[in-house]
Amino acid sequence: MSDSCQAQPDLQERTMPDLSPNDISEILRRHARPMEPIATGEEPRGGVLRGVKAVLFDLYGTVFVSGSGEVGTVAAPCDIALAEAADAVGLRLTCPAEEAVECFFETIRAAHAEDRRAGVEYPEVDVVAIWAQVLAEMVRRGGIDPDGVPSVDPARLAVEYEARANPVWPMPGAEDCLGKLRAKGFRLGIVSNAQFYTRRLFEALWNRSAEDVGFEPDLQFYSYEHGWGKPGLRLFELAVEALAARGIGPTEAVYVGNDVLNDILPAARLGFRTILFAGDVRSLRLREDDPRVEGITPDLTTIGLWELQERMIS
Repeated sequence: MSDSCQAQPDLQERTMPDLSPNDISEILRRHARPMEPIATGEEPRGGVLRGVKAVLFDLYGTVFVSGSGEVGTVAAPCDIALAEAADAVGLRLTCPAEEAVECFFETIRAAHAEDRRAGVEYPEVDVVAIWAQVLAEMVRRGGIDPDGVPSVDPARLAVEYEARANPVWPMPGAEDCLGKLRAKGFRLGIVSNAQFYTRRLFEALWNRSAEDVGFEPDLQFYSYEHGWGKPGLRLFELAVEALAARGIGPTEAVYVGNDVLNDILPAARLGFRTILFAGDVRSLRLREDDPRVEGITPDLTTIGLWELQERMIS
């Protein structure tokens, strides 16, 4: 059964942060640092794709170099990241930071399990709600000084932690690639496992919005907004519907991502043509031992975003 046929969470229950977009961008910008991709040893494969009208991208590990390779995971030591984030929002830990970090991941696992019981095969959490639960639980355990908790914005804590735990930087050639694809008339979109702060990466790192760099507003699909994550099909199904409204079929669209399971598999299942981005060892996920991707091969493999505009023809 397709993911979209299963029970979906009430989106109105998803927590909306009070933190302003400018505040989010400033926090992300402050902790960003230049990072270069690390060569994977892969070689470009495939030739040229013809008849392309739209190009959709993954973000973490594809458009942006990611310290961890994926949103919600960690590159920096998580205890240090949390201790610094707690200090930044005025939260006093009375336990080792490792305990609060483990509580964070326990809470995510519990939320995933609950959503799976409700029929969501690949659920996505609302990280603001998760941090609110963590604060309450750690107060109950005596691991946080309760006096400071009422003044703590869980959204700010989420951004302060993520900015330290998973720093990101634009992938070489990304902005130029997007500009050239847009200039050639391709419709550009995003399908990404993401949280509320992901949208602000463009302003933080390029001083431009996602729309300013070429992504169309209604061709952007972020997992946190829907409660569904990749490798589930739901985000891709939404993309198919949005493209259909433009008279574009899945075979006329290309999806670019760094993970054979999360990106190539679901996109291919819905008829998209696919490009595996194999430009950074931190983010490349070939999943060669995963039976779910048996027989799945991308149409093309690229090691640099600068190649894309030469490998697709409308």
